Amino acid sequence: MTKCCQFSIEDSEAVIALYRSVFSKAEGEAEGKAIAELVDQLIKVDNTNDVMGFMAKEDDLIIGAIFFSRLTFEEGYNAFLLSPVAVSNDHQRKGIGQSLIRFGIESLKNMGVDLLFTYGDPNYYSQVGYKPITEDLIKAPQPLSMPIGWLCQSLTSSDIPTIQSKPTSVAAFDRPELW
Repeated sequence: MTKCCQFSIEDSEAVIALYRSVFSKAEGEAEGKAIAELVDQLIKVDNTNDVMGFMAKEDDLIIGAIFFSRLTFEEGYNAFLLSPVAVSNDHQRKGIGQSLIRFGIESLKNMGVDLLFTYGDPNYYSQVGYKPITEDLIKAPQPLSMPIGWLCQSLTSSDIPTIQSKPTSVAAFDRPELW
């Protein structure tokens, strides 16, 4: 049975290995290494309030992981970016990623987060409440190579607002090649 839980620093090596394996198989060894390094950087963020991780486990085996990292707006919104997401190759297409994302979203909602963002496939992320937005509504932290993938959802009863300021991300995401 699959169980979702909060990331624990003791699971760092296993989670990094999961990302390396999943992304290497899907997009090549260089991408697997790059995403594993990104996850390592997220895990090492100094302010633990700026990065939240969640895992899916089957018995004691980690089969999925996601990270949310803070986006800071001058207007003061409590916002996070969902990225990256990984589900082990043997467990894909079973709804584990969607369940894990929903678990993370609910956890952040309970923590008072206003807005969640991601940068990815609109068809996949629309299944967990994300909606495509343009940079006329809310700017991305870096120039987007695939603008259709800029997505947001409000965790409050309010609609997605128009935000004038450009957000800053945690240092791990402050790299144009990721966008």
